[in-house]
Amino acid sequence: MTGIALYPPVEPHDRGMLDVGDGHRIYWETCGDPRGKPAVVLHGGPGSGCTAWHRRLFDPAAYRVVLFDQRGCGRSTPHAANTGADLAANTTAHLISDIERLRQRLEVDRWLLLGGSWGSTLALAYAEAHAEHVSETILFGVTTGRRAEFDWLFRGGLAVLFPAEWERLRAGVPAAARDSDVVDAYHRLLFDADPAVRRRAAEDWCLWESATPAWPPSNRLARRFADPAYALAFARIVTHYVRHNAWLEDGALLHDAGRLADVPVILINGRFDFQAPIANAWALSRAWPRAELVIVDDAGHAADGDGVTRELLRATARFAARG
Repeated sequence: MTGIALYPPVEPHDRGMLDVGDGHRIYWETCGDPRGKPAVVLHGGPGSGCTAWHRRLFDPAAYRVVLFDQRGCGRSTPHAANTGADLAANTTAHLISDIERLRQRLEVDRWLLLGGSWGSTLALAYAEAHAEHVSETILFGVTTGRRAEFDWLFRGGLAVLFPAEWERLRAGVPAAARDSDVVDAYHRLLFDADPAVRRRAAEDWCLWESATPAWPPSNRLARRFADPAYALAFARIVTHYVRHNAWLEDGALLHDAGRLADVPVILINGRFDFQAPIANAWALSRAWPRAELVIVDDAGHAADGDGVTRELLRATARFAARG
């Protein structure tokens, strides 16, 4: 729990399910002032879903805050934990299209984007495709969708700092597959016909996700993974995206950041963020003309730590003043 004072709890004043095609319906909600400055939250994972914590990063008297659960997770349907789940229509391009449909449904002209971890990659991809509809951007735990970033976190790069935890992850796949791509191996296990195999694979994958956000590493599942359905959907969606490198051309989002020359952005990163090292945010700050980089010296990847939360609150307050 953070010791920083968030804005008071607020409940949605509107919510619904938006049909985005391909058999998918995404859950959305709005809270705060219906006439306030529009802002949309892009959650991480992919596959995490939005939470009440995200709502409390914004002054409810100043913002009209939009939250939604991306395809396959949270309250969106069909859920990726379901038997027979098909993730073929769950790609970065689909998510960008969903954000646009939601913007049009809510009759928003321009909105602030707030995204963390995977959400920062998605925000960057959306902003570059629809810069005319973006007023400002706040990114934290910054990722940019490069192949090297996926390899660092999911293909053994981070093992230099977490060797025991990486070895535990590799031990969860059949011996014959341990020298192949661990991501592919887990993706197969997560769709195995045996429910026990699926549950074990989801737990092993989520143990790796739980170990690496901070130091010292944890040897227990993070609280959010206590629900087996949440853990399975999360692991399935993450491995689906990683094995395809999020369907992004390597380095394209950095290369095209110049398209956002007129969009202010605040980049917030913990100095000890092992999942999203500050080099990601540094590279993006060099490529984005109006970027401001804020490094939180005592923080890791955890989004709700005091230092990162403090800077997120400062950022939303600053941009609220821009009207």
